[in-house]
Amino acid sequence: MAEPERTTERRLRPAPLIFEPSEAAADPEHFFDLESIEDPVELLARSTELTLAFRAATDRAVEYQALAAAQLADPRRFDRLTPADIGERAGWTEDYARKMIEFGRGLLAGGDSTSG
Repeated sequence: MAEPERTTERRLRPAPLIFEPSEAAADPEHFFDLESIEDPVELLARSTELTLAFRAATDRAVEYQALAAAQLADPRRFDRLTPADIGERAGWTEDYARKMIEFGRGLLAGGDSTSG
C-alpha cells in the first residue's frame, strides 16, 4: 500500500457512485452497467468516471482510517491501542500503523479535511 500523502490541491468531484440493485450485484459479469455500453467512446468516458470516483473514495477512506488510528492511539485515552494492536485490527504492519497514526495526527492538527 502506498504511503499516505495529503494533497493540498482541491479535490475534484468525480461522478457519484451509484449502488447497484442486489440482483445486478449477484451477476459477476455486471459492473455498474458497463457491460451494456456498446459505444467505445461512451464506455471509456463512463469507466473513467468510475475510476476517478473509486480513487477519490479510496483517498477519503484512507484519511478516515488515519483519523481513527490516531484517535485509537491517543495517549490521553485510557483504552488506547498500541500501533501493533491497530495494525492487527486493520490488517497493516506495525510500521505502517505508526505511519498512519502520524498521518492521522497531522490531519487532526491541521483540521479535518474529510468533512467537505
